[in-house]
Amino acid sequence: MELLRFITCGSVDDGKSTLIGRLLYESKLLYTDHLAALEADSKRVGTRGDDLDFALLVDGLAAEREQGITIDVAHRFFATEARRFIVADTPGHEQYTRNMVTGASTADAAVILLDARKGVLAQTRRHAHIVSLLGIRHVALAVNKLDLVGYSKEIFDKICGEFTALGLDFAEVTCVPMSATDGVNVVGRSELTPWYDGKSLLQWLESVEIDEAPDGPSRFLVQWVNRPDADFRGYSGRVLRGTLRKGDPVRVLPGDRESVVDRIVTMDGDLAEAPTGTSVTVVLADEVDVSRGDVLAAAEDPPGTADTFQAHLVWMDESGLLPGRQYLAKIGARTVNVTIEKPLQLNEIAVADVHFDTPVPFETYRTNRDLGSFVVLDRLTNATVGAGMIDCALRRSANVRWQTLTVDKRARAERNGHRPCVVWLTGLSGAGKSTIADLVEKTLHAEGRHTFLLDGDNVRHGLNSDLGFTDADRVENIRRIAEVAALMVQAGLIVLVSFISPFRAERALARDLVEENEFCEVFVDTPLSVAEQRDPKGLYARARRGELANFTGIDSPYEPPENPEIRLDTTALSPEVAAGVVVAKLRALGIC
Repeated sequence: MELLRFITCGSVDDGKSTLIGRLLYESKLLYTDHLAALEADSKRVGTRGDDLDFALLVDGLAAEREQGITIDVAHRFFATEARRFIVADTPGHEQYTRNMVTGASTADAAVILLDARKGVLAQTRRHAHIVSLLGIRHVALAVNKLDLVGYSKEIFDKICGEFTALGLDFAEVTCVPMSATDGVNVVGRSELTPWYDGKSLLQWLESVEIDEAPDGPSRFLVQWVNRPDADFRGYSGRVLRGTLRKGDPVRVLPGDRESVVDRIVTMDGDLAEAPTGTSVTVVLADEVDVSRGDVLAAAEDPPGTADTFQAHLVWMDESGLLPGRQYLAKIGARTVNVTIEKPLQLNEIAVADVHFDTPVPFETYRTNRDLGSFVVLDRLTNATVGAGMIDCALRRSANVRWQTLTVDKRARAERNGHRPCVVWLTGLSGAGKSTIADLVEKTLHAEGRHTFLLDGDNVRHGLNSDLGFTDADRVENIRRIAEVAALMVQAGLIVLVSFISPFRAERALARDLVEENEFCEVFVDTPLSVAEQRDPKGLYARARRGELANFTGIDSPYEPPENPEIRLDTTALSPEVAAGVVVAKLRALGIC
């Protein structure tokens, strides 16, 4: 039988557990994932009119939420004579909106539930917008608990009108007056709503059209490169769109390499063609370079390749998105670095400019969910913090290209007579970073090394004079300095960077901008009490009086390095001795 995937969503206590319990119970449940005891006793599950059994079923669903399963998406399985169903039961709490996004990402239809007494709430609007954003075209608005307002047609019509007035991009919106507790209009039509002549909710679920995958030029996502021997080089993955046929000319993206499909291999033998959704191994006629995450596309009509996009974003992390901070993005089977030019807080939805660090093959989300969507990950924890849907590529993505230069970093380093490096000194204000950095540069300069010192206060007089001290400004402050330091490494210099740089994520970004052996993190470790006692600029005293906001160590956090190359305990070392430790380390690393 045909399978329909749908999502149930809505605000807290709108009746999702009761509705799902009623659907499972009344449709003579075939499969469930969490109610094994009731599933085993098919007679009890299949007996209509037994209020005790229905109550047990609903209580079981509600108990899951009380035990903390609210943070997950529970999938329920059931069937009728017309169809099989998988329902993604998502939590209604605002803080779990991210789970609703997860549940909706693979759904064909959505049931948006609301309480007739409350009408269209902010969470109802949020869920409706997300459903529309994720490309779900078929929606049922289940106006539940209508029994508590006397099955009022006027209230029902008002709610339906208010929801329709949202003007979202749905192919259809079917409004169903309902009482999940009493089973009114859940499975069959009820005499309690004689003024309603539409379908019951289950009738709608059984008849709603499932949108077929859009046809078009072939797109094959490479998820694994098979190279067991010289005679067989295959690329395993899935056909995302169109039909891939033997003999088809294909283009490998990103890049501009072309070949022809020589074989389409499966465990059951070769195929002449592979339609949308098929997982196969493709063998090409030519030995071209293909990697995981590449796309084999119809040569005559390939997708675009870009690194800068306009995208809709849903933020899912309690820590807000900081513009300029580097995150990871997973798009297709590829992981890239990404920065986003818009602040976002938990559960917010916005349109933003998104910058990847390398071009990727893409299509708009409306055209291709697989190549048009991405998830955003925290670089340090690998936790999923956001989701994005590509609207379009931005023109500058196509216009800006790397220019190949004749004189490179290696040539400059040979002329300078030493290897380039970033020496990144981090620590609290007053720790002694600038003093130590100055002494290190003095020593290196006397030895004929080519150096430059980037000091936090000095840079804020010019390059970063437009930035304040909010978290977002601090992120941008370090992002700019990291880019400048990386350019100076390209110039063959030993770059000394003396910045508080309070966040690990930005220090990790600075490290990633240069090669592995070109970054030396120095933690100038001074306890807050000692730094505050020194207070050479009187900043701590002003911060304690409330005259300086967002001061690191007082009302703004400092994240100490976890594995620095050097740790300097300035309560035990003089600045001169500490500088000597840094110089000795650089010599041990072969920098100078």
